[in-house]
Amino acid sequence: MSALICGSMAYDTIMVFHDKFKHHILPEKVHILNVSFLVPVMRREYGGCAGNIAYNLQLLKEEPLIMATVGHDFEPYAQWLSQCGISARYIKTLDDHYTGQAYITTDEDDNQITAFHPGAMNFSHLNDVPAAAEITIGIVSPDGKQGMQQHAAQFAELGIPFIFDPGQGMPMFDGDELLQFLELANYATFNDYESELMQQRTGLTLEQIAEKVDALIITLGGKGSKIYTQGQCLDIPPAAPKQVLDPTGCGDAYRAGLLYGLMNDYDWDVTGRIASLLGAIKIEHNGTQNHVFSMAEFKQRYQESFGSSF
Repeated sequence: MSALICGSMAYDTIMVFHDKFKHHILPEKVHILNVSFLVPVMRREYGGCAGNIAYNLQLLKEEPLIMATVGHDFEPYAQWLSQCGISARYIKTLDDHYTGQAYITTDEDDNQITAFHPGAMNFSHLNDVPAAAEITIGIVSPDGKQGMQQHAAQFAELGIPFIFDPGQGMPMFDGDELLQFLELANYATFNDYESELMQQRTGLTLEQIAEKVDALIITLGGKGSKIYTQGQCLDIPPAAPKQVLDPTGCGDAYRAGLLYGLMNDYDWDVTGRIASLLGAIKIEHNGTQNHVFSMAEFKQRYQESFGSSF
């Protein structure tokens, strides 16, 4: 079985400003803002929602298939995927564009200023969900707007169950468009802010949203998560990280856990805990694809975190 992961691929350039933005941004002068931050610490990471989800799912010994559009500068990332054993067969390269680029500056208070260039991601609709027998589940994560709509419709037409995960792409859609995703999807997942925005734009309560899908998953950061399914709400506890270094990509790790649980027919209590633990492991490391573990280590950590096995 394989999971088709539709979403963005991007390079993350992460810079650290050894001070606080508030010391240099004057509230009364924001209308003429012109500031420069010296960032002596910089690193470049492999990222993008699809890449991050696939990386975590591969750590759990499943076969992720990324479907994305990338640019002429993708070769280093392609080599990284190959090194990790992740297939690139459904990744389309567009020679006239750059791969998505995120430029993130973080200050000493962990505030972030981010500029994102979507590049080739805007043309994700040039890919079609393949009618391949190996694909048993999918996810529509942040991507180009037309591509997200197209891929959701194609999953539904092919009868492939999928997770709707709009993430930071949610502002692109109005209420009717979001409702259309719910009509097509089998599962939906949001963080707490996105869930509030979803309710505001659709006019539905969480309980009403949950009635439209088999399961609605709401992540709450360090407070764990909630899973609405079959008329009940399951409280999923957080897994305690050993240290907190970088929250970037935790949501993607969590979503890989959801896919893993669904692919292996675990109940939602177990699936949510697997997802929670993946997020905790990710937060212990800088970057979104630098953590590693064996399945034996993961199962041992699960036992330690939740007092049971899966």
